[in-house]
Amino acid sequence: MAKTGHPLGIDIGGSGIKGAPVDLDAGEFADERLRIPTPDESTPDAVADVVAEIAEHFAKETGDASIGVTVPAVVSRGIVRTAANIDKSWVGTDAVALLEQRLGRSVVVLNDADAAGVGELHYGAGRNVDGLVLVATLGTGIGSALLSSGALIPNSELGHLELDGVDAETRASSNARDTEDLSWEDWAERLQRYFAHVEDLLWPDLIVIGGGVSKKSDRYLPLLHLRAPVVPAQLGNAAGIIGAAWMASNQ
Repeated sequence: MAKTGHPLGIDIGGSGIKGAPVDLDAGEFADERLRIPTPDESTPDAVADVVAEIAEHFAKETGDASIGVTVPAVVSRGIVRTAANIDKSWVGTDAVALLEQRLGRSVVVLNDADAAGVGELHYGAGRNVDGLVLVATLGTGIGSALLSSGALIPNSELGHLELDGVDAETRASSNARDTEDLSWEDWAERLQRYFAHVEDLLWPDLIVIGGGVSKKSDRYLPLLHLRAPVVPAQLGNAAGIIGAAWMASNQ
């Protein structure tokens, strides 16, 4: 029997858990987003309670449609393998089994940067682009999503490439720019070093820059000189929820 209602996307972050039903034809929220603070002890059970609260809030709009959930972690076949900005007890948790049991609906769980990349691919800056698309989210760290001819290559974790003896994200993230009070020019030099290294490894056809700093892309993108075109993300903070909902409907 076909599922009814809009798919629900839920984005689990370190400070807030956000969700909204998504109109996949339009690539936008079908209702106003709901945000609930992440529990101080963000254990799997505590977070699952909040996810269930969001699902119940949108029950009328979503019916029995599938739910896509993002986590700030590597996710392999539904199992959480790392824990960034959530409780370490998530490591080893079968998140799909936990949430499906709690919600009574089909659930897809994926990395938050991967979800944002899927959103940009289908509704944002990556639309109608053949070949390899890299979506990099510049924030506290560097999140990455690799999409090859429309297919997600999950858990790329390119922010953790070693560059100049350290994790690349410790020097090239937006947080590094803020913490070290770097000028846009100095930060762009670090971005150039980072993305040129990634290009030598992967040769992407397009690089999309996401994260809050994408709103100020005119301050640093013109300073980058890479082989691939580099463009700002278009969906903003909605990308993860939209991408998660798309994945839930297309698995």
